[in-house]
Amino acid sequence: MQVFLLTIILATATALVAILRRRHHRSLKNIRGPTSPSLIFGHDVAINRQSEVGELDFKWMNEYGSAWRIRGHLCAASVACMLVVPNARQAMQHVFHKSGYNYVKRRDVDTLTKLFLGPGIVAATGETHQRHRKIMNPAFSAPQLRTFLGVFQDIGQKMCEKWKNEVVDSSPKTVLVNKWLARTTLDIIGAAAFDYDYGALDNTESELAKVYGDLFIDTALHIPKWLIFYRTMWNYLPDWILRYVGWTPTKEHRRLRRTNKVIRKIGARLLGEKVQEVSGKASGQKDVLSILIKANLSEDPRTQLQDEEMMAQMQSLTFAGHETTASTLSWMFWELAKHPKYQARMRAEIRATRAAVVARGDDRFSIDDLDSMTTVLNAIKETLRFHPIVFNLQRVAAKDDIIPLAEPIRTTTGEMINAIPVKAGQWINASLCAYNRVPSVWGEDADSWDPDRFLRIDPTKQIRVGMFANLYVLHYVNHTTCVLTMLVLIEMQALASELLERFEFGLPEEKFEVVRVPAGLMIPLVRDRMDLGIAMPLTVSVGQ
Repeated sequence: MQVFLLTIILATATALVAILRRRHHRSLKNIRGPTSPSLIFGHDVAINRQSEVGELDFKWMNEYGSAWRIRGHLCAASVACMLVVPNARQAMQHVFHKSGYNYVKRRDVDTLTKLFLGPGIVAATGETHQRHRKIMNPAFSAPQLRTFLGVFQDIGQKMCEKWKNEVVDSSPKTVLVNKWLARTTLDIIGAAAFDYDYGALDNTESELAKVYGDLFIDTALHIPKWLIFYRTMWNYLPDWILRYVGWTPTKEHRRLRRTNKVIRKIGARLLGEKVQEVSGKASGQKDVLSILIKANLSEDPRTQLQDEEMMAQMQSLTFAGHETTASTLSWMFWELAKHPKYQARMRAEIRATRAAVVARGDDRFSIDDLDSMTTVLNAIKETLRFHPIVFNLQRVAAKDDIIPLAEPIRTTTGEMINAIPVKAGQWINASLCAYNRVPSVWGEDADSWDPDRFLRIDPTKQIRVGMFANLYVLHYVNHTTCVLTMLVLIEMQALASELLERFEFGLPEEKFEVVRVPAGLMIPLVRDRMDLGIAMPLTVSVGQ
């Protein structure tokens, strides 16, 4: 405990020196923003404890425009850039595309990512990230992704059979849809990525499913003020100390260590078995892990992953293909329960496509079939926009720069400016949830869920900020699009088509108030029902 306290004191002293130096140039002094509620915590606690994702972002966007200044710990200033209208110079495009390597992840964010996922592709930066991408790209090529589709469909159909036999009878039944989806996607990623059956659908006591359950409630929901401050101080600690912060004696960090212990135990067993299997065969294995192991057999160190990195890739794949997919589909089914007419259109389109597939002599949707179903694809796009699982990104300027703003903002002096000068070390908080509600980008009804907006939007008139529907989605964690994204999008298309073809989703008679809670990612909770954990209760019945 003495070492722990000494670490906080050292970090605080270093932070004070850094903040005093930063305040000397005060490049943000005329940027408007909300008054800081605390000298010590700034806005950090208020942002972390919003009752719903975007509650403060939307308020500040309406009041201050496309960018505003917020305060961090010890009154340090940070600029929050809500990404703005499409024209030649966009703040988001500048920070995450054109000057991506000039805006790096904050050290506290980077350290937390490694605590959750290890030193894999999600946490990697710079040349390390480029090396990881180069090694992993063959496992996510277009031909390789097509081979995964059958796996997605098989396990999706297995879930449908489970629902038909165990859950749904002649009358609608209330189901915690997210928990079923989490078990299904866990089995999917086990089969596609590792050629392994996690058994989550068959066994509700699956060890891996249990440690992932409610992980974000236990580690990131309404964490104590002192822990928010402590984690912020990680930005000022040397690397050799950061290697040990995961051992901080808190219940949140103990929960993380317990989860990682289980994941790495299973991962080590899988990796050992797969290395022996791949080493003994010339070719044939199509799962992601086999492809990575084959690359690692090369004598070229540029095409190799260290053992710790290999384990981290497994952890990242499990998380990306499991948690984010299940969450996004849960939000989509919730919206479809509130929009039954659109749900009926989706079901009609899926069944019409199925009839065409059968007529040509096939029994499965191809990727081209999935892409042809625009109502399904647009519902996924709209859910990613309206309910972004990753709702903000934090960066720090690596060098002096000027961030362009497409919409001018008014300063405290009344001057209108269309660019913000930043100094090296300046923190940038990009509000993705606010960007996704900009009327000039998404239409005047940007505050409503309407998949048909993608029939009206002309993509040629938008500045490209994301590879899928102009959105920053899921795994967009570096200045280049993460290789995991397309895998997850195909997984969502496959599961949505299998489930909606067979089942209808509705709102339960019991009035559950589902709220969008910030807990690292955006998670669904039922107000005043914490006993349910992460929960999306919906009625499920056989589709008519």
